Amino acid sequence: MLIGWSSIDITPSRPVVLRGQFHARISQRINDPLTATVLALEGTDARGGSHQVVMVSCDRVNAPSVVVARLAEAVAPRIPDFDVNLLFVNATHTHTAPEIEEGHYPEQDPNVMTPTEYQDFFVERVANAIVQAWQGRTEGSVSWGYGHAVVGHNRRISYAGGLARMYGPTNQPDFESVEGYEDHGVDLLFTWDTRSDLTGMIVNLACPSQVTESEYYVSADFWHEARVEIRRRHGEQVFIMPQCSAAGDQSPHLLLHKAAEHNMLRRRGLTERQEIGRRIANAVDDVLPLAREEICSGLPLAHSVRVIALPVRMVTRAEYEAASREYERWEQERPAPDDVTATSCRFVMMKRYERVMKRYLEQEQNPVYDTEVHVVRLGDVAFATNPFELFLDFGLRIKARSQALQTFIVQLTGTGKNAISCYLPTAKAVAAKSYGAEVADNVVGPEAGQLLVDRTVEMINALWPEAT
Repeated sequence: MLIGWSSIDITPSRPVVLRGQFHARISQRINDPLTATVLALEGTDARGGSHQVVMVSCDRVNAPSVVVARLAEAVAPRIPDFDVNLLFVNATHTHTAPEIEEGHYPEQDPNVMTPTEYQDFFVERVANAIVQAWQGRTEGSVSWGYGHAVVGHNRRISYAGGLARMYGPTNQPDFESVEGYEDHGVDLLFTWDTRSDLTGMIVNLACPSQVTESEYYVSADFWHEARVEIRRRHGEQVFIMPQCSAAGDQSPHLLLHKAAEHNMLRRRGLTERQEIGRRIANAVDDVLPLAREEICSGLPLAHSVRVIALPVRMVTRAEYEAASREYERWEQERPAPDDVTATSCRFVMMKRYERVMKRYLEQEQNPVYDTEVHVVRLGDVAFATNPFELFLDFGLRIKARSQALQTFIVQLTGTGKNAISCYLPTAKAVAAKSYGAEVADNVVGPEAGQLLVDRTVEMINALWPEAT
């Protein structure tokens, strides 16, 4: 097996519009660097066929398909022995990284870096990193393991009467429960050189990186602290690739046990982000000695890519009319021209409801949403991608039925142009409503989620012919 790593700084040099809220935020400073990390693999499957994969992880809110296409176009002539269709890019979902597509927010002051300028900068730097990782491939080995770290929590709170609310209060009489499960598992894959020295690791967990999501600075959020702590323990030379598993209804925000948690942070003298970094590093430390005992070379590598036609979530007449009313309400708002927050919020919300109305008018002609899914087998583990903020339950359904020993779900690997959000909610969440489960938040709905599960499981298990 040939393994290549690289990483690159993707921190903007000028103020930018930060993506992650319904209003525009202009960055005032750099809190910590943004990073893109690349892992290139080449090997053979169980039948001797040659396979390749290049994975890219980046500190961003999303990984738009148009940007992934530009990356493929940029690297194709530079590494002709790599099939660029076998490239996928995932985002950690930090809410303090630059907007990368025009049209989501209104135009800003000329001193602010435009999304197009940042996209050009991002594509150039990440393309260089992809080429470096591919050209730097050397013989190596891998190992894997499974650990635990309490990072993500279900963020939807259920109340008497059947409705839910994102980040709803839990200290009121009608609070009933947290809507869904939370998964504290950490899937880990380690790479080693021919001397059995650690070269890098994939850390996959079910939580977006959004502790400090509303700030006015550039930041990788808790993955910065996690990288710092892991490297402090295991060496600055170690590459660290974060992957966000299915976590559309998950968040690091505390909705229960707040006082007790904050008291423990005070006692430890840590920030919330530092505490999460400590927990992730502890999970690595717990698994790494055992993974070191079972380093494997000559493992099967296989990579399958498929475009799945998912049925769109149909907009009802009532939803169309509600969106029309909301559009008209926002259209009548008249914020002061110099009020960036208010003017940008009006702009975003009008586009949000305009999209719903347009979908209603065109849905009979556009009944499916083409969704690219990558499935990779590496030894006993599988990687399965999707472009959504996929609710946790769907990821668990894939894992439960997968023939792989461990299945790394990788969400946010490509989104449609200017999508405000692309959640894929469960039927329970749609019935309970609230943000993330509303029609404006979903291109596809629960039925498509189950179809995505079924087709992904088929793709994974097809790479395990010895299990059938």
